[in-house]
Order: sequence, then structure tokens, then C-alpha cells
Amino acid sequence: MDWSTGKPGRVRDQPLKIISSDSKGQLHLLMLKEGVAELQLVASWPAHHFEAWIAAFNYWQTELVYSGGDDCLLKGWDTRMLGTPVFTSKRHSMGVCSIQSNPHQEHILATGSYDEHVLLWDTRNIKQPLADVPVQGGVWRLKWHPVHHHLLLAACMHNGFKILNCQTAIEEKQDVTVLISHEMPNSLVYGADWSWLPSRSMKPTPTWSFDQNDMRAVDCHSLKVTEESPAPFHEQIVDHHVEGPAKAHSRVELKASLLPSTEDMKSSSQLRSSSKISDLSLFSGGNFDKSLLATCSFYDHVLHLWKWETKQA
Repeated sequence: MDWSTGKPGRVRDQPLKIISSDSKGQLHLLMLKEGVAELQLVASWPAHHFEAWIAAFNYWQTELVYSGGDDCLLKGWDTRMLGTPVFTSKRHSMGVCSIQSNPHQEHILATGSYDEHVLLWDTRNIKQPLADVPVQGGVWRLKWHPVHHHLLLAACMHNGFKILNCQTAIEEKQDVTVLISHEMPNSLVYGADWSWLPSRSMKPTPTWSFDQNDMRAVDCHSLKVTEESPAPFHEQIVDHHVEGPAKAHSRVELKASLLPSTEDMKSSSQLRSSSKISDLSLFSGGNFDKSLLATCSFYDHVLHLWKWETKQA
């Protein structure tokens, strides 16, 4: 399900709405009465022949919603005129299971499917996607970065998670760059999301540090945690390498705090992982930027918390 408030700067009198989908192929539009904290069902309608895996708002026009189902269809709906979809796309070849409107740029939509492709769309012309990115894993979740308008996080099931740089695809209709690809063997990554909390409110944790000046990935030594952790955590150090000409400046050590879920507290096993860093040049703006993201995976029952930093001279 999705909230209608995904775009920053919500109008004060804009109603709080939720769109959800179910295993019978239906969509449900609900509205929150803020004064009494009560949910009101506005409408329900059949959308897909099989499971409706995903439903999402157009954050710029919240009367418009999108849905994806196991019938391989991506659909758009105008909630003011329900009955017939605004559009139906058959561009994905398997079940559509992830959709998100870009909260920073109007008309930009990302979709993902079991067909192992991420598609970027301009919603003004839904006949052909702006970009088609093969990610070698079923795309169960897509999340745009809360600050960097061009960063897209993808949970790719058996192929771990990826961070995609979509800037050139959106602005110049060129290919999407895979910025980070992190594999997690023996697990299926179903969930992934960025933190929307200010970095100053988070406890210090180990980080990645990217120095844009010399295009070198640098190990940032783990910071001391001044507060007690809510649960024991495992720390894992992994070497990552980039193939090709940049190999001389490719070594990076990642120290990742892995926070096990409650069901996995008794397990002390650690996962092997590998990743490729193929582009470190996209970051711009202030001198220092911190980000947190979390992933959750099937089979190993683990919630992973990652923190990475980008730094400019």
C-alpha cells in the first residue's frame, strides 16, 4: 500500500489517503479522518485478474493511482472516474510487483517486475519507457531517495539490492547506471527503504565513505557507539572490487552492522556478500551527506541496516 503524502510539501488541507491492493486483484482507496484518527473506505474495485501485488499514488496528482498485478499488467486509474483504467501497459513480461512515483520530479515513475527489469516512465507518454534496466533478480520493491532525486533503491530478491543512478536517463534519455550492487547469497531480498530521519537523530554506525575528488572508495573506520545497542549485532567486513580500468582505485572495505530480527536472535551465522561499485561521480551539493537504508530478506530472516556517506573536498 501507499500513502498519498509521498511528495514533500503537502498542502495543509490535502486529505490523507491510502491506496492498497489485495490477493484477489482488487484495489482499495481509504481516507484518514485526522481529527478522529479513523479510516474511511472510499472505494474498492477489481483491477487485475490475479494477485494485485502493488498499488501506488501519483504524488503530484493524488487522484491518480497505479497498480501492478500477477497478470503482467501495469495500470493507471483516475479515482474520480473508476471503472475503466486510464491506461494499461503490457511492457513487463511477468508479474508487476513494485511501483513508485518520483517525489522530486513530476511525471517520473519507476516500476519493477518478476521479469527482472526496472522500467522508468514519463507518465505523459506511457507507450514506451524512458529506460529499461536488467537487474538479474525479481524487483519486489523500489524506493526513490528522500533527498537525491535521481537515486533509486531496488530490492532484487535473489540478487540482493541495488542503488541505481537514474539522472542521465531522466534528463538525457540515456542508460541508467548501477551505482552499487550488493549480493546476499542464500536469501531473497523482498524489502528495502531509505531512512527519512535526519542523520543527527541516528546513532553513529559503521559507514561507507566515497571520496569524489579522486574517485576512490575509502574505508571509514567504525565509529564508537555511545549508547547501548537494542540488540546484539554482527559486524562483517567485506572487500569489494570494480572491474575494468578503475581497478587501481577500487578497493573498499564495508563494515556493516547487521541487526537480526527477533526470530533470528539466536543465530550467529554471517552471510557472505559481494558488490560492484560502477560509478561514484553522481553526488553533488553540500560537503557531507549521510544516508541510511534498510533491507529485509527471506530464508535468513534478517533485517540489515546499512549506513553510507558521500564526501567531497
